[in-house]
Amino acid sequence: MALLTQEDLENLSMQLEENDAVVSKVTGVDIKGICESLYGTKLGSEKVGIIPITAGNGVIGNFASSLLFIVEYFGLDGFISEHPDVTGYYEAVSQGADIILMADDHIFTAHNLRNEKIVSNHVATGVIYAEIASRFEDATSKDILVIGLGGVGYAGAKHLVKKGFNVFACDPNKAFLEKAVDELGINPYCSDDRKRFSMVLEATPNADTISEGMIEERCLVSTPGIPCGLPSEVGKKYRVDLVMEPLVIGVASMLYSVI
Repeated sequence: MALLTQEDLENLSMQLEENDAVVSKVTGVDIKGICESLYGTKLGSEKVGIIPITAGNGVIGNFASSLLFIVEYFGLDGFISEHPDVTGYYEAVSQGADIILMADDHIFTAHNLRNEKIVSNHVATGVIYAEIASRFEDATSKDILVIGLGGVGYAGAKHLVKKGFNVFACDPNKAFLEKAVDELGINPYCSDDRKRFSMVLEATPNADTISEGMIEERCLVSTPGIPCGLPSEVGKKYRVDLVMEPLVIGVASMLYSVI
């Protein structure tokens, strides 16, 4: 997935409220309820240390403060270390952090120091967005389309296969597609089949990946992708519910998965 920018992280509270309302409408459960059901966990009194990392492209503006907002929104005690990198890690551990959140250019992780559970944002995000798509109450079948089979899409497809869905997928990278077909047993999607879906997991960093011929008139598109893969004209023409948010839902999934 593409790296977040400071602009992507603006108005997270509003984005969360809007997406929580959509998720509740189309699945009957809010984001917190889906996380609790998915992982069988409840957040308690865990203390979360957030460590800025300066490696590579460095610290993204608002990223640490956005994570703190998310942590506190879900009822946990959190803090941002005064120093970055290894010094910040030492500081967070010394201050009694139960869970560490930190990210560089390649991976964003949550690590529970008490039970040793660790998860990457790619996996946690793929699983939660796939779970949301799979809970669409107006779905017409068990068929679901996954667009993009990178870290997020592959994790989502794997989750859907385990849940017993008929997973179809496409990716311009033939190696990614072949890997998913061989390892997960998914079905390669071909637009020539004219197959339409009421549930779509879109997991690419590209715009307009969803064509009119892919979706049914009533449809749920679940995507953490930036920019949005659903063309605005297609969304307006069809009765498409869109769940799309750059950070909060994936981080919630991370926190619940390591409890």
